[in-house]
Amino acid sequence: MFWAVQGMAAELSTGALIMHALHGSNTKASMLVIENKARFSKKAVGRINFSCNQGEAVLNAIHAAKEANAPQQLWLHANGYDEAGEEVSSFSFLWTIKVKN
Repeated sequence: MFWAVQGMAAELSTGALIMHALHGSNTKASMLVIENKARFSKKAVGRINFSCNQGEAVLNAIHAAKEANAPQQLWLHANGYDEAGEEVSSFSFLWTIKVKN
């Protein structure tokens, strides 16, 4: 699987987490990736699943953005695993979240 496809899936797993948290907190905000890093550990073949488990960090960043009325940045990490459960890649995205008034 090409690295670009993995990157899009990894970004989606982190971005969807932010969107879900914003929706759940009834908050309108803009969000943007401003930096990313990737590491590939083996060839990705077949179905690759990405996950990001940093929901608490996202909620904290949204709360801080509301309280400070200023954009907040946070690194979110997503790991990709093949069907055997072996890690094939790891992505990190630096997101900025700015609450809209």
